[in-house]
Amino acid sequence: MFSGGQLIFALIFFLAFLIGIIWAYKKDKGNNKVLFKGSYKVLLFALFVFFALYGIVKLKHLMMP
Repeated sequence: MFSGGQLIFALIFFLAFLIGIIWAYKKDKGNNKVLFKGSYKVLLFALFVFFALYGIVKLKHLMMP
């Protein structure tokens, strides 16, 4: 399915990507508290809208014969 070289490349790429993500997160960790203050409200609103739409669709299907 995959050659040995492709698997080695995928493993090295994955590890490099993971290290880069961790490094970037640690670098921005202090700024995140300031820049994203109150972002949980947006997440809660999005979840509310999603579940409201889901409920409306389910209710509509129950009402239709």
